[in-house]
Formats: sequence, structure tokens, C-alpha cells
Amino acid sequence: MVEQSEKNTVVLVDDEEIVLTSLSSFLNLETEYNVVTFISANEALEYITGNGCDLVISDYLMPEMDGITFLAKVKEIQPEVPRIILTGYADKENAIKAINDVGLYQYIEKPWDNEDILIIIRNGLERQRLMKKLQQKIDQINSAYAELQGLHKEIVKTFV
Repeated sequence: MVEQSEKNTVVLVDDEEIVLTSLSSFLNLETEYNVVTFISANEALEYITGNGCDLVISDYLMPEMDGITFLAKVKEIQPEVPRIILTGYADKENAIKAINDVGLYQYIEKPWDNEDILIIIRNGLERQRLMKKLQQKIDQINSAYAELQGLHKEIVKTFV
């Protein structure tokens, strides 16, 4: 069993309560993720700013702000978080715009397949975990390189 502090937090944003209920119920039954839902994109942004999250799924068309704008703001707050857009409109132009402008991780059309969503979320979270691990290794290498440069300077001073 995963401890509460180790659970990944998935934020769902959609202006349709039935979509939120359906997705969150499925994820709560099939996973151990901490699923947090919002009808309001602005409230979701407040939550993410104060609490952070590990993955975001947003509807594309919402009255308050569209999903691309919302996910762009999420990217400003937490650039490493995988961002997924969920839409009932097969609009390839907006999909390309979202991928390019927002660094979208995935574009999912409604109606979605539950098994596909599970795979997409798991892969997104695993990608994020691996990217964090890679960054830690890069930081370690940079630190070791800086230390070696310092030693090199000391050796040069000693023998020159």
C-alpha cells in the first residue's frame, strides 16, 4: 500500500460535473492517485499554486478559460508537470497549437477509453519521475565537475 504522502496527485478540470465524476470515480477505483477535481479553471490554478500536483487533465472548451490557456498557466507554475487536454472536438489545428504552445503531453478525444487513460496517466507520471531523476543526476555531475575544476586550480597553483 502506498502511503498518503507518496501518492501522486492528479488534477482534473472540466466544466461538466458528469465528466469529473466519471473520471474521478474510475481513477479512485483503479488507482491509488490522489484525484482532485475542479469545475473552475481559476480554482484549479489556485490549488496547484498552493499545493502542487503531479499531472493535470483539462477539458478544452470551458466557459472561464479554454484548456490551452489554463494549461499554459499550469506550465508557468509547474513546468515539469505532464499536461493532458481532453476534448469532445476533433480539432487537429488546436491539438497542434496546444502541443506546440503548451508543451502538451497528450491530447485525448471524448469519449475516452478508460484503459487508454490509465496508460497515458501512468506513462506521464513515469516520464515525470524519470525526468526528475535525470535532473538530479545532471546536478550531481555538475557539482562533481565544479569540484574537479576547483581541485585542478589548486594543483596548478601548487606546481606552477
